[in-house]
Amino acid sequence: MSDIKKMYRTIMADHFPDAMTITFGDQTLMYRKRTWKIPDDRTGGLIEKGLRYGENPEQEAALYELVNGNLTLGGCQFIQPGNGLVSSINEEDMIQAGKHPGKINLTDLDNGLNVIKYLMGRPAAVILKHNNPCGAAYGQTVADAYNKANMADRIAAFGGCLVVSRAMDKETTEMVSSNYLEVVAAPEFEEGTIPILAKRKNLRIIRISRIKELEKYKTLRFVDFKSLIDGGIIVQQSPVNKIKSKEDFLPAKATYQGKEYAIERTPTEREYDDMLFGWNVEQGITSNSVIYVKDGVTVGIGTGEQDRVGVAEIAVFKAYTKYADAVCFKRYGIPYKTFELDVENGKRDKGALLEIDEETKKNKGGLIGSIMVSDAFFPFRDGVDVGIQEGISAIVQPGGSDRDFESIVACNEANPKVTMVFTGQRAFKH
Repeated sequence: MSDIKKMYRTIMADHFPDAMTITFGDQTLMYRKRTWKIPDDRTGGLIEKGLRYGENPEQEAALYELVNGNLTLGGCQFIQPGNGLVSSINEEDMIQAGKHPGKINLTDLDNGLNVIKYLMGRPAAVILKHNNPCGAAYGQTVADAYNKANMADRIAAFGGCLVVSRAMDKETTEMVSSNYLEVVAAPEFEEGTIPILAKRKNLRIIRISRIKELEKYKTLRFVDFKSLIDGGIIVQQSPVNKIKSKEDFLPAKATYQGKEYAIERTPTEREYDDMLFGWNVEQGITSNSVIYVKDGVTVGIGTGEQDRVGVAEIAVFKAYTKYADAVCFKRYGIPYKTFELDVENGKRDKGALLEIDEETKKNKGGLIGSIMVSDAFFPFRDGVDVGIQEGISAIVQPGGSDRDFESIVACNEANPKVTMVFTGQRAFKH
């Protein structure tokens, strides 16, 4: 077991070149490998190295920054050098390296920036794990946003990556320091915050000053590479979210066998606000996905499933589970599962546990009045019915199914009526 633990702290040598060139026809992009001089606990000196390892400790890995080349293909101008975020982190930005960053730490951070870039209008926080948000939230302050994002799923947030849209202040820092995170990233860290965060020696504390400029990245495309097991490569343009305001949503309507179907209730301003928030968060979630959001906070996140009704049900299950845990933690200061185990061992009152369960059931895991968001169309109404049964008030989905009329009928039949809008684009992410 000691060897396994040691494996996770091992800093692997990598044999990737210091520079990399990729040619697209007669156009060339040049990349430089990113390394950092970081204190080495074993020797007391500095070690210059890039990524600790890849997705697993046995995999060598390297991080490259785009340093030269202006790629234009098919009239699309791709992102140019000088716009580095994660790839341009230097020693000064790496305020504390922790166990030295690995691939997953930085890809989580990258996807956090991918979500936060749509939420820059207000203080916002997103916590990620395995390249998916655990919780995302707006807040009146950074501390408020972090607390909401954390309480949305305290369980998954353990060991996660936190990205915030504003400078880290002392209030937020005190809250963060009481939890276990792997990465904390912000545009700035106010005076007195670093010593508090640095008490956790393994925490990576990273400054991304360009978070202040993230709005511009919403429309910048990059070349997305996918390598195949046979050594082949698929390349594609990165997606662009075309939903920028409530006016970009399309009223849900469909025609089936010559009959017109249209949604009967128009969204409220509160619903539109959550629709925008939910669709923006959806851009960073692995498909197939369905999420529920309410009042600028994620309530339940279902990711990576093969069928849409299944992922809608998983997101409901997670909402109930996380709601019960949050109630238990606020009331008794311990996780729900710990309380449940104490009850089984006769250490706590079973009645208190039943009260939590009853409150969770009564409030349907916080789903009542929430917005259901799907990254692709519902092929049947069964997925929509899952949300309606839990008391959702609105749905955001791309539309385009042959059976959109079924989903519209389901919303109009609901009591109270559920509203629905189409985005006209899907948000698959694999």
